[in-house]
Amino acid sequence: MNAKVYESMNDQINHELYSAYFYLSMSAWCESANLPGFAAWLKVQAGEEQEHALKFYEFLLDRGEKVVLKAIAQPPAEFASPKDVFEKVYEHEQKVTALITAIYEKALEAKDVASQVFLQWFITEQVEEEKHASSILDMVTKVGSSAGGLYQIDHQLGKRE
Repeated sequence: MNAKVYESMNDQINHELYSAYFYLSMSAWCESANLPGFAAWLKVQAGEEQEHALKFYEFLLDRGEKVVLKAIAQPPAEFASPKDVFEKVYEHEQKVTALITAIYEKALEAKDVASQVFLQWFITEQVEEEKHASSILDMVTKVGSSAGGLYQIDHQLGKRE
């Protein structure tokens, strides 16, 4: 496996685990703000990010590479509002998309077809992740300070499994 591709994928495990930690921190904030639906949605998202980390973990091991786990940075714990939370979610997903794209470009340059095929799933997933984050941000922005609107979004988000 190309060294640059390997290093980027190994780093991506850390990025995905940070994502899980970040979303879990947001979930905790939403719980403390009495927004259980937002909290539940973010907690499910945290679980998905852990699954993404494990996909990279397994892929590297399947390719005969050593997985080297690094320290996970502490995420922020305070947020101004649900809108602030989802602005940060959307920005974060855009950052993850850029990271995945950079790994794909390295795999393409290295003619590492197996990695390119593997990364296709993540590219598709990131389109979906950005779409969901953008959609929720749009809803939260539209309702503004309306308690009823926020309650409706909270209720809807709480249905995510």
